[in-house]
Amino acid sequence: MKIRIISELDDKEMLEAISNILREMYELDVDVEKVEKILDYRCFNSRRNQYDAWKLIQMYSGERGEGEYLLLIVKEDIYASGFNYIFGLAWQGVAVISTYRLRQEFYGLEPDRKIFIERSMKEAVHEVGHLHNLTHCKDKRCVMAFSSWIGDTDYKSWEMCQNCRSKLRVMQRSRF
Repeated sequence: MKIRIISELDDKEMLEAISNILREMYELDVDVEKVEKILDYRCFNSRRNQYDAWKLIQMYSGERGEGEYLLLIVKEDIYASGFNYIFGLAWQGVAVISTYRLRQEFYGLEPDRKIFIERSMKEAVHEVGHLHNLTHCKDKRCVMAFSSWIGDTDYKSWEMCQNCRSKLRVMQRSRF
């Protein structure tokens, strides 16, 4: 298995940080592909002024190669039914994260590269965890904890708790 990151952002520092943490956490090869546009008008909901993450994932499910997970990184706001917004979503080998609400500027604060990169790493690790069949964790410090707002993302670590690490090891061993 490998992870192919497809990104709308041409942010080498962030993409390198995400690639490195995914390699370390999941022990998989990671390739990065920069594209001009991932989002498609067919996913756009004009009433919400957001993109439907489920539709996006469904569109890209056919783009996945054999033995490959896809991680899409978009800069626009995304949502899923039942939520005002989401930071990311994963389903059947394809995950998406949005950097739209990960930037300090969204909250009226001064830009902070360190915080932006940390948040992006946490969301990438979290969504790829779902691709490995991990569920949300009750340990609020675990990267697999659900984030209902940016404060949850800031509070949690980019690492998994012992319980989630154990589950991941079992799943990784069953792959081989």
